[in-house]
Amino acid sequence: MNISVELTLTPLQGNFEPPIIDFIKKLRASELTILENPLSTQVYGEYDKVMELLRTEVRETFENLEHVVLSMKIVKSDRSGYEPHF
Repeated sequence: MNISVELTLTPLQGNFEPPIIDFIKKLRASELTILENPLSTQVYGEYDKVMELLRTEVRETFENLEHVVLSMKIVKSDRSGYEPHF
């Protein structure tokens, strides 16, 4: 089963960019499809692989930051090729 996950990592600190960049680079190092835009990062792939990557990387990020918010949406399908039809 394939899924699409949209993530928005928000470190609650003054110097917020380095943890976001580090998190995205770790996601990019996986074999999964990763797409980015200015507001979020999307991860596409097989459910177990995506969730294992997120379990590992979210835990590490949370352990390294005192205050952080992660917003996540999960869709049951691979939406990486979606193009608007309007």
